[in-house]
Amino acid sequence: MSAEVFATVAGIALGCALVVGALALLTLRLLSRWSLVMQVVVIAFATIASVVSGTSAVASLMYLSAHDLNVFYSVAVVAGIVSLVMASVLGRSLARDNQYFRAAAASIGRGESVTSPDRHTSTEFASLAGELAATADRLAESRKREERIEASRREIVAWISHDLRTPLAGIRAMAEALEDGMAPDPERYYVQIRGQVDRLSGMVDDLFELSKIHAGALQLNLERVALYDLISDTIADLAPVALAKSLDLRFEGERGLTLQADARELARAVGNLVMNAIQHSPAGSAIVVSVTPHVDGRAVISVVDAAGGIPERDLGRVFEAGWRASEPRTTSAWGTGAGQSGGAGLGLAIVEGIVRAHAGQVTVTNVENGCRFELLLPQHPLG
Repeated sequence: MSAEVFATVAGIALGCALVVGALALLTLRLLSRWSLVMQVVVIAFATIASVVSGTSAVASLMYLSAHDLNVFYSVAVVAGIVSLVMASVLGRSLARDNQYFRAAAASIGRGESVTSPDRHTSTEFASLAGELAATADRLAESRKREERIEASRREIVAWISHDLRTPLAGIRAMAEALEDGMAPDPERYYVQIRGQVDRLSGMVDDLFELSKIHAGALQLNLERVALYDLISDTIADLAPVALAKSLDLRFEGERGLTLQADARELARAVGNLVMNAIQHSPAGSAIVVSVTPHVDGRAVISVVDAAGGIPERDLGRVFEAGWRASEPRTTSAWGTGAGQSGGAGLGLAIVEGIVRAHAGQVTVTNVENGCRFELLLPQHPLG
């Protein structure tokens, strides 16, 4: 075939294809609200029409015999019918996938799980279906977590209201007795009022600390901290409280471990754990605070008590704000910091927030007759 003939044939074919393509695009625009099956059929028909029209135009210029043209048209008709049938089948498959994705999106919106069908038109659709199912699962878990958080917030409000009402009622009663001159021992009333005010102040401090943690506003003043000194000071502060309950509060483990930490916040976290152990431990039992190096280089601060352990079903909720232990650890609330009795279930949530701010991890496990809380802290939290 000469270059001139090739150019002529190519030009005719291109012209026919452009005309048919333009008509197909116009048809697709008019059928934009029709089904996906119809649009796929239009595309298949346009492809066939483009080939047939171009071939017919070229054949007419080449003066092919009528017999040859009839043979070509017969082949084109048969091939076109088969192509349209295949396009219809493909279109129905695509429409089925489209219905599945619409139903899946609606299910995700309702918070329901998404089940992936056995077959899809293509690997890409199968991958998308799998991702939708995974997204639905993640959203469902997120909704459950939000519901638990919202429930814990409501519990916090209820418990704070209750825990504030008790000392406030006591302060009011003692103030009225002092005002009316009915207090048999005014000096004792003054001491009790001061103790109740200290209790209220501790609860407010806990709420403020937890609000900073949740808002991401907890600022650490990092310095080199000797863990033995920090824990020794904490034990010394709480020793009178432990002694009053006949508890053996002691330190064990390494004495030379140091790390970069906020001494005040870390002391608060350890104090919360120790005070909670004191509140729940039976008289005559031991509370052991230890420091050991972890194999990965982190320092481990552990508090082990003999307070009866925590039910397995509650272990995953221990560090939720507002959570309070169920039996057997129900003698008082898991809440306030050192030196406070009762609370709104904020203490362990504060511990977790402080440890996370140090890029560490806090865990709890049941041991024989009690619990083991561990703080795993890196040497350099900001490294």
